[in-house]
Amino acid sequence: MFKNHMKKEVIEIDGSFGTGGGQIIRTAIAMSALTNKACRIKNVRAKREKPGLRPQHLTGVKAVAQLCQAKIKGADIGSRELVFMPSKIKAGIYNFDIGTAGSITLVLQALMPAALHAPDIVKFNIIGGTNVPLAPSAEYFQYVFSDFLAKMGVNIKTEILRYGFFPKGGGKMKVQVKPCKKLKPLSLTERGGLIKIDCWSIASSGLKQAKVAERQIESFEKQLKQKINKKNIIYADSPSPGTAIHTHAHYKNCKLGADTLGKRGLPAEKVGKKCANLLLEEMKGGGVDSHAVDQLLPFMALAGKGKILANSITEHARTNSFVIEKFLPVKFKIRDKVIEVSKV
Repeated sequence: MFKNHMKKEVIEIDGSFGTGGGQIIRTAIAMSALTNKACRIKNVRAKREKPGLRPQHLTGVKAVAQLCQAKIKGADIGSRELVFMPSKIKAGIYNFDIGTAGSITLVLQALMPAALHAPDIVKFNIIGGTNVPLAPSAEYFQYVFSDFLAKMGVNIKTEILRYGFFPKGGGKMKVQVKPCKKLKPLSLTERGGLIKIDCWSIASSGLKQAKVAERQIESFEKQLKQKINKKNIIYADSPSPGTAIHTHAHYKNCKLGADTLGKRGLPAEKVGKKCANLLLEEMKGGGVDSHAVDQLLPFMALAGKGKILANSITEHARTNSFVIEKFLPVKFKIRDKVIEVSKV
């Protein structure tokens, strides 16, 4: 795909653009591996409290580099400039350990586009955080994001082998991706009718006696004021104590997801209530949930065309579209809450 645009060149990316965070790194590295175009990212995470590469971002960079046999410069903690020079994407089994509670799903965001263009099945075993702040949960990736990709013809199998909370992480996910070089365009401007709502309430095993997971889900259902189709209560052994609740609503044409993390001093009832309110807010809109948009843009670009209605267009989405257009012959058009992509 896009063979005429795969000549060797170096794409310059200003890491301070838009959100100025890790999203630029993940998207640029993913697009670089996919198109076989080298890239140089300057001002890495310039708008963050601790600029430069952090362990989570570094794991993502090295993971994609291993997948596409890339040479990298500036791959160090705190580095403010990164050069990524990709080669051929290889199939196989890959094992990555973030070493902290850095998000597994954010590392997967960087890996997925290139994995779809491998010559055969790719399997990832990743250790890190499954349910951590400022990142999609493992459940969101497994049940919501993967469902969107399935509509585009992508075959993913995901297993959550161990849960990992902040600050130690230690969670483990196993993800298998079948190659899919030609994606189906995603056209999703109407959800269709609501079918059912599912919920996962997760807590570390030390919180079982206090019935934290049960209290979270009971509060969720009370606030939602709707019947839950599937209630999943999970107590898990994990290196750090923690709790999380994930929910997704099944509509005729898509799923809407919402997540909330517990924390010390926050009653389980408030965690469940907050998650319900987040889902209710998403359900008020008419489009895909606020978290899905920026994650879907690279795959919409690979399909060459597509159109989605979003509940909100985040700055992450605008930043992602800016980076993707540097690598692929596509143009994103954002108008109100509709985002459309086409070839140029």
